[in-house]
This record gives sequence, C-alpha cells and structure tokens, in this order.
Amino acid sequence: MARKLTRKQKRATFIVLGLAILGGAVALALFALRDNVVFFYSPTEISERGLGVGQRIRLGGLVEQGSVKQAGPATIHFTVTDLKDKIKVTYTGILPDLFREGQGVVAEGAIGPDGVFVADSVLAKHDEKYMPPEVAAALKKSGEWRPEGATGGS
Repeated sequence: MARKLTRKQKRATFIVLGLAILGGAVALALFALRDNVVFFYSPTEISERGLGVGQRIRLGGLVEQGSVKQAGPATIHFTVTDLKDKIKVTYTGILPDLFREGQGVVAEGAIGPDGVFVADSVLAKHDEKYMPPEVAAALKKSGEWRPEGATGGS
C-alpha cells in the first residue's frame, strides 16, 4: 500500500530536487569554463599544453629585448617570453603608449597555422615598476623571477 506524502515531505523533496538540479548546472558551467578561467597562458604553458590553431587565448609574458620589428604602417612583430620559452606575435593596430621591450604585456588573440600568435589586442604595463600580477606569478612559477634591482645570483 502506497503511503501519501505530507506537505512537509513534498516540500523537502522539491527543495532537494531543486538543489540537485542547481548543483548539476553549476558543475556543468565550471567544467565548460575550466580552461578559460586562467587570465592568460605563458609561452611555456602554450608549448606544454599544445593549444590548437585558431583557439582564442590570452598570452602573457615579457616583450623580448630586440624583438620589436615594424612590418608595415600599422603591423608590428615582437616576441613574448617568460624567460624559459618564447612565442612570436604579430599585431595590427595601435599599440599602447607604454608598450616597450623588456616590459610585461598581455596579448589576446589566437595561434596561426604558422605557429605565430596573431593578437587582436595588446595590453601593456602602467608604469616603469608595474608588471601584471599574472605575469609576475608565471615568472616566479618558472623560476625566472628577478625583482627589479636584483641580480641573477644569490
């Protein structure tokens, strides 16, 4: 003989079912966003993960000394490094006034079929002592962090 549920039991069942559905939706959203939660990838992370051609990402690191080359009226080529690996970047547009070699940069775009990162936006540092926290953390993680004024040895 089937027992009839009381109002309190019906309400509790509804709440538990609602929380289970909400939890499942949150889990699916987090699973779908797991690779996009990172603010940017360093050149080392790009080579280790083998990110695919055309996949939109953010690339962060330092603009390598001597790598900035003008390729046309509005196109520039430069190399971004995390002092371990490097990746060539091409950008068409107006660079931020504070963009320069040896400084932190975050570029947004995709890796082209030739392995060159094609940026559609470039963000530069704020002043001569500023480095994006994510760039500093990546450099520390790779063991290549050298705070301003510090030398390579201990």
